[in-house]
Amino acid sequence: MKKYFSICSLSLLLVLTTISCGRQVTRMSEDTVTDISGKWNDTDSRLTAEEITQEMMMHSWYNTYTAQNVGDRPVIIVGMITNKSHEHIATETFSKDIEKAIINNDRMRLVQAGAMREELRAERADQQNYSSASSMKQFGLEQGADFMLQGTINSIVDEYKRDKTVYYQVDLELTNIETNEKVWIGDKKIKKMIK
Repeated sequence: MKKYFSICSLSLLLVLTTISCGRQVTRMSEDTVTDISGKWNDTDSRLTAEEITQEMMMHSWYNTYTAQNVGDRPVIIVGMITNKSHEHIATETFSKDIEKAIINNDRMRLVQAGAMREELRAERADQQNYSSASSMKQFGLEQGADFMLQGTINSIVDEYKRDKTVYYQVDLELTNIETNEKVWIGDKKIKKMIK
């Protein structure tokens, strides 16, 4: 019987030791810079969006637009940002970081794009049948975009034995929707050494 309790006690101790040596998770502020794997991450996305949006607003196209349209802020729609890099990158997260940077700066206006815009249009259509006349939202009153922002994320990997460098280049283009004229091209480059 003593031997049985000894084996049970040892087994219990082993299980508890294994559980206590498990993975530990620590919560951090979302703006904490982290780079564990060397891959594209939330910090790269946020900082790139903030820097490239700031660069876009400091370019001469902005002053030209505001001079020609006194009192108006340009209306932007964020279009496709394509991932052409060697790894999976959540481009929708990057697009949302760009949209947030545009809204937070308050020098431009932003309109909805893609599937979310279609959902809004479907709701407006629904209201025509089911909402009161006083609360129903009308068709044909959407704010049209003046410019569309589109781009790509590319990468180059160089490695030898255990050392590796990863180079990311984000290229964005702003196009006048009415004239199809590219008014701004910007890029952000990130290079990481992984040992």
